[in-house]
Amino acid sequence: MVQERMGHIRMRRMANLNGMALVTLGLFAVACRGGSQEKAGSDGADFSVEASAKSGAASESNPISKPGAELASAMTWAGDDWVSMPASLDKPTAEEATGRAVFAGGCFWCIETPFEKVPGVRDAVSGYTGGHVDNPSYGEVGLGTTGHTEAVEVHYDPTRISYSQLLDVFWRQFDPTDASGSFVDRGTQYRPGIFYSNEEQRRLAQGSSDALQASGRFPRPLATEITALEKFWPAEDYHQDYYKKKPDHYYKYRNASGRDRFIDSYWGDEREIEWPAVKKFVKPPVDELKQRLSPLQFEVTQAEGTERAFGNAFHDNKKAGIYVDIVSGEPLFSSLDKFDSRTGWPSFTKPIAKGSLKSNKDYHLGYARDEVRSMHADSHLGHVFPDGPKPTGLRYCINSAALRFVPKDALASEGYGEFLADFQGKGSN
Repeated sequence: MVQERMGHIRMRRMANLNGMALVTLGLFAVACRGGSQEKAGSDGADFSVEASAKSGAASESNPISKPGAELASAMTWAGDDWVSMPASLDKPTAEEATGRAVFAGGCFWCIETPFEKVPGVRDAVSGYTGGHVDNPSYGEVGLGTTGHTEAVEVHYDPTRISYSQLLDVFWRQFDPTDASGSFVDRGTQYRPGIFYSNEEQRRLAQGSSDALQASGRFPRPLATEITALEKFWPAEDYHQDYYKKKPDHYYKYRNASGRDRFIDSYWGDEREIEWPAVKKFVKPPVDELKQRLSPLQFEVTQAEGTERAFGNAFHDNKKAGIYVDIVSGEPLFSSLDKFDSRTGWPSFTKPIAKGSLKSNKDYHLGYARDEVRSMHADSHLGHVFPDGPKPTGLRYCINSAALRFVPKDALASEGYGEFLADFQGKGSN
């Protein structure tokens, strides 16, 4: 039977700073706790981080700051000692780097097939979910006594296709108003549903359902459940890629079921989604980068440099849009997740999508920090720290020189239209 798949280190005391010059102990405390909003000086008075960060920045003649300048974001006072960041904050596992979505729309053969043809989908797996029996068989589910419904688990690259786009595909594959089965297949084991893995998926699924209901496309109310995913059990091997293994039987069944006639009658020319050319995010040759990037952009992205705090393009940018890699154009962060950390560098609570970043251990300052790099171009972006605001508690401290900003109004024309839905109903931030 196929098994279910997918399925502070305390730092030693800083007894010796090895010549690292700090003006005052109060300044040292402020610098090391750069994520907080207000800081207290050694005399107990509040003062701005901006002043201290500027005084510790590199000179105008040398825009690349020395390693000590980033100490402002590296350590946190734990009450009686300095502590380093956790061993790993956002190093994506194989599972995390791949988005996961689970949909049910009747016979899983007929839901798996269209998803496997969608650009950005890595795999679609037929299986069972929503029941109370572990690792059920096809025969058991078919009896309608285990509580499961046939479903498909979609594994996708969130940097190429969004969950919202997968929802658009899903609604076009079945009758969402039939809660008692699907076409010729009757019973709760064929009921339709969206099984969300997190609150963001739930919000997007509900919004998509509400929009479809309001469109008036179907004469009856939608009856597709939106439920938290508990367990997904892959079906037996012979069900996987059934349309490839037994195409004659698959297409005979599909044609006889009435599924295609129903889809054509309600979706017509909109049945098939025309996907734009898939963006390929690649790193150009180094010689080309030296010509295209400014010296600062090259130093930051290719040599792990750090720009001056406050003296950079985006630390106080409040416009709505997304931030992409200056090297490859791959989407990295959204203005919706940007906040003022008062450190002088652009700060975000999370990346724009799972799988868009990778993390390495950085020991340049003599202790471990979590360096953040872009997934495709491998550009150095900055670091991530566990002193950010809710909901993630993280602060992605990023160099402006590693980013290009794409305003909300230019997303479609520049090929990032899939992110427009994130800004619906939200003004400039």
